[in-house]
Amino acid sequence: MSMVGIGEFSRLSRLSPKALRLYDELGLLAPAHVDAGNGYRRYAVTQLDQARLVASLRRAGVPLTRIRAILALEPAAAAEEIRGYWAETEAEHAAQRVLVGRLVDHLHGRKPAMYEVTVRDIPERRVLSVISRVNQDELEPMTRELFIHRLRRGGVPRVEGTAGAPFTIYHGEVSGDSDGPVEWCWPVPEDGAAEIAAGFPDLTLRTEPAHQEAFVRQETPGPWSAGSQVEVAVGALFTWASEHHRPASGGVRGVLVPDPEHRGTGPYVEFALPLR
Repeated sequence: MSMVGIGEFSRLSRLSPKALRLYDELGLLAPAHVDAGNGYRRYAVTQLDQARLVASLRRAGVPLTRIRAILALEPAAAAEEIRGYWAETEAEHAAQRVLVGRLVDHLHGRKPAMYEVTVRDIPERRVLSVISRVNQDELEPMTRELFIHRLRRGGVPRVEGTAGAPFTIYHGEVSGDSDGPVEWCWPVPEDGAAEIAAGFPDLTLRTEPAHQEAFVRQETPGPWSAGSQVEVAVGALFTWASEHHRPASGGVRGVLVPDPEHRGTGPYVEFALPLR
């Protein structure tokens, strides 16, 4: 195996020694050998493909935590993960465009075009939940870990219909500067709820009361919603609630509703606001 020092690897990969040390610390690109005496790092020439992949993903704006997950995948799965990231990025850009347009309309004294808001009844239900403070970059990895890796792949049964869809509750603003908190909720069947909860001692089993909620649906399918999408939905829902004299009874929710017409693209996110 051909080995080169960090200086030569830096030249070949076009990554600075500072970046290579950072990627080593984060577990993204470890040197093939580190001298125990002087700490000198040597890289295998075969690591250049991984180095260039990391560099390209960073230039595309992929967060370091997401890159770590991508590198752990087989090439085909990694490609799909990258495709999914870019779909989310485009959805966020579209939402930012809408948000800026609404802000401009507001400052000009114009009433912006609104989402179509619908009201539905949600029955009483039992949910497994956990609350944590996360910022925008941490929200998606936490959601994937709980909803997909632990609960769905763990075989936790789902309640039928929209009332059985997993959802997140934004108890505070989630952005690059604000860390929520956020509550993740997974409805479970009443029959066997306690037994299911026993398998997840770090989660709380609680009963959510029956209520009505106003909701809007994001325009494109896909399971993850970024900050601007939430912000646009929050504005639309609270404006509707004010105009219809229906005070909110809790934080805005992101509901992951399966969409049978778009198989393979994941569920839609429906943003909902519980009403008094």
